[in-house]
Amino acid sequence: MSQVRANRVAEQMKKELGDIITRKIKDPRVGFVTITDVEVTGDLQQATVYLTILGEKREQQDTLLGLSKAKGFIRSEIGQRIRLRKTPELFFELDETIETGNRIESLLRDLNRSND
Repeated sequence: MSQVRANRVAEQMKKELGDIITRKIKDPRVGFVTITDVEVTGDLQQATVYLTILGEKREQQDTLLGLSKAKGFIRSEIGQRIRLRKTPELFFELDETIETGNRIESLLRDLNRSND
């Protein structure tokens, strides 16, 4: 399977997942979620969904738990919206890059203040 096709499928999944999570998931544990990236394996068997969740660590964990419980429903919705022979298995992971970027920015700001 070409990497170009995997990237196209990942982008389409990212768009559809955002819609499914905001409009279809009724679980009260699922808070404000933003899909930042989707990585699909070359054989389209697995998809890792990176997301940011607004709130404290406890709320983030509750949201991840709610999404894990709804994984079957989300996967079936993806299967209906995107025509694939086999719908990829979904894995949800928190995207730590924003927090890491904020931490680096804060360290650089502190470093600049100490040099002044």
